[in-house]
Amino acid sequence: MARTQRWTIDSKLGHRMWEVRLSSWRWCHDFVLQKMLDYTHFVWRGHRCDDWKLEPILDRVLSGKSTAERERLTLDHLAEFKYAVRGRRGSHPVHLDHENDWWALGQHNGLLTPLLDWTSSPFAALYFAFCDNKEPQTKRRVVYALSRIGVERRCKELAKAHPGASRPPIIEFVRPYSDENARLVNQSGLFTRSPAGVTIEQWMQQHFPADDRHGSLLKIYIPNDDRDECLRTLNRMNINHLTLFPDLYGASYFCNTRLRIPKY
Repeated sequence: MARTQRWTIDSKLGHRMWEVRLSSWRWCHDFVLQKMLDYTHFVWRGHRCDDWKLEPILDRVLSGKSTAERERLTLDHLAEFKYAVRGRRGSHPVHLDHENDWWALGQHNGLLTPLLDWTSSPFAALYFAFCDNKEPQTKRRVVYALSRIGVERRCKELAKAHPGASRPPIIEFVRPYSDENARLVNQSGLFTRSPAGVTIEQWMQQHFPADDRHGSLLKIYIPNDDRDECLRTLNRMNINHLTLFPDLYGASYFCNTRLRIPKY
């Protein structure tokens, strides 16, 4: 009897993204070990549904607005956040110089922002793909892998082509140095900021060659089966809400998961 193929890779889609289809979440470790271990410049992100786009929530909320209206609302939103957090960052808060540092502060504190979360750990991304069991759900969950080197190389070329622009059409990688975000540290996290209203998939289509042979964006489909076993296995690897969210929320979520999943 033929053995089920662990994964297939389609690199001829013509839209700058390779699709990887795993036959089970169990092969995620093997795929990373055999195909991705040496590519440390990739960052990772997990999605519960395979039809979700790589776009920040703020873009979804402001969809349909004109470019000028979107920019105005975004600036007003950030200004309101800066005003609202006065006296709530401790007695000697670190001075934040760049607006992306303010967005990063808000991102993990519930603010709608133009940032998208990523992690340097493929297994943390796998956890985020499977940890939530809410609706809606699709038959497959997804882990994305994005080449930071490939994107930054293309962004340098775009920045040179748009001298003097306040925000050229690039993707920024945001890695704050602030000590205020323990979640970001524990999740080996970072953010991307794309041009407003442009998903990362759209940006890749617009700015990467159609015959990109390096697989700068991978979309890894994983069957939405055996979720409990996947989370139990990741818990044995010390990947859970208790370690990824070092606060009361993480402790509560971890205990709730233990209650719902036998032998967690």
